Amino acid sequence: MVDAPRAAERPADARLAGARLGIDVGTVRIGVAACDPEGRLAFPVATVPRGPRAADEVARIARERDVAILYVGLPLTLAGKEGPSAADARSFAAEVAERTGLVVRLIDERLSTVSASSALRAAGKSARRQRSIVDQQAAVVILGNALDTEKAGNTESVTQVVARKGSHD
Repeated sequence: MVDAPRAAERPADARLAGARLGIDVGTVRIGVAACDPEGRLAFPVATVPRGPRAADEVARIARERDVAILYVGLPLTLAGKEGPSAADARSFAAEVAERTGLVVRLIDERLSTVSASSALRAAGKSARRQRSIVDQQAAVVILGNALDTEKAGNTESVTQVVARKGSHD
């Protein structure tokens, strides 16, 4: 019996099997969302405090959920340019890639927090109650967009693979 190819060995257009994480990197908190192994539904998982151990905690969550790939939101400006927040997201993504050894992809996350806040407000959550979960909801938006990209077969053209720190990938 032949084993199924590992994620790194599959053709670029093959549908991924396995859970994925969506990550919203903030200066104070990091929102984490996951999906089922078939990539049908994204849901909130955790809010990780930003600090020196944040990448380790995200790596732990990835291991615990047997994740195949991680999508980190890249906060571009409305003009599509990268600023300090994008550089921070890239750096955090590289840390997570190093700690997990998994494929980490950056995906445009413009307006994900705005979208998440609007959804929470529509669900009746006050601004005060939103604070603790808006990052998770933004991660759900990021992961949902990534799953839609996968389904459309556009992952390679819409996302960027993150090289692990110290590697020359």
